[in-house]
Amino acid sequence: MVEELKMNYGHLFEDALIQEINQVGTFKEVPEGHKMIEIGDYIKSIPLLISGAIKILREDNDGDELLLYFLEKGDTCAMTLTCCLGQTKSEIRAIAETDTKLIMIPVRKMEEWSAKYKSWRNFVFESYHNRLNEMLETIDSIAFLNMDERLLKYLKEKSRISEDNIIHNTHQQIAYELHTSRVVVSRLLKKLENQDKIELHRNNIEVINLD
Repeated sequence: MVEELKMNYGHLFEDALIQEINQVGTFKEVPEGHKMIEIGDYIKSIPLLISGAIKILREDNDGDELLLYFLEKGDTCAMTLTCCLGQTKSEIRAIAETDTKLIMIPVRKMEEWSAKYKSWRNFVFESYHNRLNEMLETIDSIAFLNMDERLLKYLKEKSRISEDNIIHNTHQQIAYELHTSRVVVSRLLKKLENQDKIELHRNNIEVINLD
């Protein structure tokens, strides 16, 4: 685990902190689609991603989801940090977008390391900054982009995250994450196919050229 920590976090953390993470952290492998955090859960540990990706979702009063952002290797989740500090229930849902490896850090270490290691404090502040910017991008896309532009942005991000030009989400799943209807998604996907940007297959969407 030390080598994976150094590979992903060695440029951020000093060796002493890497060693402490190795001592108290719990290594986990979670499969694609696994629900890691549910809305209403109490957060008992902080994730540090070694590989893979996790999608962070919000839910409205009707139970409809909205994709906020993705976590990738080298990231942690600002939402979990906030819940840890305030000892409050989670307001987000976290689901593994791909097979993911991560190290779970006990909550009690967060404040201790913030006082002990400048690199940890910087990492936490940077995480807040990055996640805030990503949520602002989500808000901007809802407020200022047409649904076809939002869908195009979504497909690009999905392809980039998975490092694959095949997207396995159904039209309904995409509709949930973009907070729209399946009919709208299907119509816009067909439009993109007519523009030779994607190819629609029975169980997947093949990305051809989204530039």
